[in-house]
This record gives sequence, structure tokens and C-alpha cells, in this order.
Amino acid sequence: MRHILTGARIFDGTRLLDNHALALDGDVIEAILPADQAPADATSVAGIIMPGFVDLQVNGGGGLMVDGQTDAEVLRQICATHLRLGCAGILPTLITDTPAATEQVIAAGVQAARENVPGFLGLHLEGPHLDPRRKGAHDPHLIRPMGDADLSRMTEAAQQMPVLMVTLAPEAATPGQISALSEAGVIVSLGHSDCSLDTAREAQSAGARFTTHLFNAMSQMGHREPGMVGAALTGDGFVGLIADGIHVHPAAMQVALAARPSGVVLVSDCMAFAGTDLTQMTLNDRPVLRRDGRLTLTDGTLAGADLRLDRAIQVLVDQVGIPLDRALAMATSEPARAVGLGGRLGHLAPGRAADLLLLDSSLTLKGIWQDGGWQRPLPA
Repeated sequence: MRHILTGARIFDGTRLLDNHALALDGDVIEAILPADQAPADATSVAGIIMPGFVDLQVNGGGGLMVDGQTDAEVLRQICATHLRLGCAGILPTLITDTPAATEQVIAAGVQAARENVPGFLGLHLEGPHLDPRRKGAHDPHLIRPMGDADLSRMTEAAQQMPVLMVTLAPEAATPGQISALSEAGVIVSLGHSDCSLDTAREAQSAGARFTTHLFNAMSQMGHREPGMVGAALTGDGFVGLIADGIHVHPAAMQVALAARPSGVVLVSDCMAFAGTDLTQMTLNDRPVLRRDGRLTLTDGTLAGADLRLDRAIQVLVDQVGIPLDRALAMATSEPARAVGLGGRLGHLAPGRAADLLLLDSSLTLKGIWQDGGWQRPLPA
């Protein structure tokens, strides 16, 4: 069925277009055309039509976590939850766990890739090869240096799914291991590290091209030792940012975004709470509490974020003061580009899938285009 949507501003992944209409042929975008060429029976909507979100750090959703019990069906359910939270694609993320849990999740990811699970882009393994000094909410008893078996497991997995991202600390992996992962197609991300600027740059030279949740769980930027933050802000790779106004102060975000005019991507770092009204869950046998927009361990340590990406866009625009088109790109085209999927996700263009979202005037997600109409999203 053909649909013409008019009346809204259209963000095509790069630009905000006024006075345009979007023509759809079934589930495929047919054209973006001037509004005065739209037929009289076009469907009028108010707000902003944009591509679906792309989220590269999703620990869970719908009451489920990515953990040692995860199989392809669990990944399917998590992806389905996030489709209803506005994500056209996600990287389900395993937080530091045992070798057996890692093997289980990789097997589940390989199966999900074979089954073409909707919304599944691949996996993100956040740990266990981290620095315990910057553990955050990760269980320090499970953190360990990378061994030969770990390297082999990850390089093989990268050949069997579209995307594999691995967060590691340079203290827990050698430059040779980082180079081997990168050459195998793994997106190596630096994070949970207390390393120096020079050590981070050595890891970047070896092939690391992403930084996990900028400012959080990493060596900070000092005027004599710029640390990992300095390496991220002066490098040319991609940088993930949790823009909830809690993990990073808006002033720090303003500085970071001025230093990096491109390559910064929004991540939710959400947990099993996403898409539910749960107030408590368990992470590695430790309770995580949901209170006043925060997720914490009982000692107050932040444990992921209670965040939907439209809220992150609001924070960037209203509190940080960046242009709307850049904020929208940070949730769509920039993360798609970061993982090599810019030809498929993050843009509205003829011939592409109609993965559409509708934001209202307050930049709140109001609709997800499915089955020829706007469907209501899950609560934030």
C-alpha cells in the first residue's frame, strides 16, 4: 500500500527538511519530495519524521538481561522490546561474565544472525578484559586479562555475525591482541581503563577505533596527563556517550562535542528495566535499584542507565545546546556509520526500509511506523 506523509519536518539522517513529504511503497521509502507535490489525500502529521535509532550498547530490556542464560530467543525478545522503544537496530551487550557465559552469548548471537532476528545487528562484549581500578558496576571477581582462548573465541565469532564490538582496557590486552581482533573484523572499543594517554594511543594505533561511554569508568583528562578521555577527544575514532545528564554533566558534554565535531554516538546503556515498570533486578547476584531516573547498585554505583534515546536527544538540545540535526544524527546515522551499517540504517532515502520514528514538538517519541501506520512506543 502506498502512503504519503506530509506536514512534519523530515530528518533524512543528515539534514532537517522543511516543506517536504515522504512517499512510502509498502515498507520501503519511495521518495522524499517537495510538499507541494504531495496529493490532496496525503496523511498529515505533526512533529519530526526521522530514521529509527541505532543503539550500540544495550544490556537488556523487557525484563531480560544478556547473560549466561541467553539464547537466540532471549535475543529476539530483547530486540523486539527495543524495536518498540524506537530502535531499528541494536547491539545486545554482555557485561563482564565467565568464559562459559561469553561462549553461550556468542552462540546465541550466531544463531540470531542466522535467523535474521529483526533489530539484531550483532553483539557487544563489554569485558571481561578490563582494569579492576575502573570496574564501575562490573564484578571485579570476573575481570581478567585476555588469553589465547579468549582471542580465538572472539576472532571466530566476528566471522559469524554482522557486527562484533568488544570493550577492553589496554591494561588487559596487548597491542598484538588488539591488532589481531581488529584484523579479524572486531570493532575494538577502549573502556573501563585507568591507562595513560600514550597507552591509549598505542591501543588506537593497534586498531582500537571506538571508546565506550566517554568519561565514565576511565582515566580523566588532566592538564599534564590527558588519560583516556584525552585520547578519545583527540583521536579520530568513534566515541559512545550516555547523555542522560547523570552519567556526564551537560558542561562536560559541551566540551566533548566541541572537541569532536563528528564521531560521537548516543548509547542508552540500558538494562532489563527498559520497556518495563520494574524497580529492581539482579546483576551478577547483586541487586540493581531503579530510583528517580537512576540505576544503581546498593552502594550507589551507577549500573547502566534508565534512558531511551529520545530523552538523550532532549538533553543534548535543551541542556547542552547543540543543533537538533546533530543530536538526531548521533542517535541514527552516526552509530550506523560507526559499525559499518550506514548503507542500511540511519538514513531516509529511496529504496531503504521505512524504519521511521515520529517525535513531537518536545522531541518525545510518539510513533513508530509499523504495518502501514503509527504505533505507540513502549513507555520511556
